[in-house]
Amino acid sequence: MRILFIGDIVGKAGRQAIQEILGKVIADQRIDFTIANGENAAGGMGITPLIAIEILDQGVDVLTSGNHIWAKKEIFPFLDEELRILRPANYPPHVPGKGSAVFHLTNGQKVGVLNLEGRVFMKHLDCPFRTGEKEAELLKKETPIILVDFHAEATSEKMAMGWFLNGKVTAVLGTHTHVQTSDEKILDGGTAYITDVGMTGPLASVIGIRKQIAIERLLTQIPWKFDVATEEIELQGVIIEIDSQTGKSQTIRRIRVPLDERS
Repeated sequence: MRILFIGDIVGKAGRQAIQEILGKVIADQRIDFTIANGENAAGGMGITPLIAIEILDQGVDVLTSGNHIWAKKEIFPFLDEELRILRPANYPPHVPGKGSAVFHLTNGQKVGVLNLEGRVFMKHLDCPFRTGEKEAELLKKETPIILVDFHAEATSEKMAMGWFLNGKVTAVLGTHTHVQTSDEKILDGGTAYITDVGMTGPLASVIGIRKQIAIERLLTQIPWKFDVATEEIELQGVIIEIDSQTGKSQTIRRIRVPLDERS
């Protein structure tokens, strides 16, 4: 089985990459299942029901998220209605949506997807390690194939999660920082790992935001409104080859597909 995990989709530029690049990548790479982090797809922060459905209709099977999932209030009730959108599982009980789910492929195979959020330099949520272990055990009752989107700031916390869930899940894939790292590997327990899968959006930016706005915010400490950049659009992510019987990863490979090289 081949699974494509796409890095954080940022604004209109990121959505353009999905619309114009994704179909060819899925066909060329013989992808069986596609996951994307979509928490910044609407104007660079948050996601709306309309945008979520648009992305899901273009070949993404599951949308994961993170701390910005709550930025657009209209998504709240939609999280309970649309099971293909996940929010981090370690939020308090009774918040909208779910943090994990099992998805059925047309060939009868099942894929478990788990979304977690880190705590270092972020919110004081429930422990992502204990929550992740518990959720992984529940998913394993239905399928050995379990992919984890760990939406976290600190490299150390992401690495620790990779080793903590090593052998218990198929992959631990970092999101949130929007900069693709070059440390992809298969851990000794058969778990694929990368600290950050990257960003799908404009690279001529500061993690997707127009350079001048980001610089002004840092220089003045005034919270100027974010504005998504539009130049050097690229789709970034990883492709993981998996043993469907054991759920162990065999290979993990980074991909970067510029919009102007899609043909």
